Amino acid sequence: MAGHQTNDIAAHEATYASFLALAKWGTVTVVVVLCLMGIFLLPH
Repeated sequence: MAGHQTNDIAAHEATYASFLALAKWGTVTVVVVLCLMGIFLLPH
């Protein structure tokens, strides 16, 4: 690895943006599922 190094910042930033979007929507999905489980599965 020491002899092969590239500075492809654009690809790095695109990958990071995709990761942030995935993390955000994954978190939103989990929160929504937990809320729905609380509404429909807990005894009233």
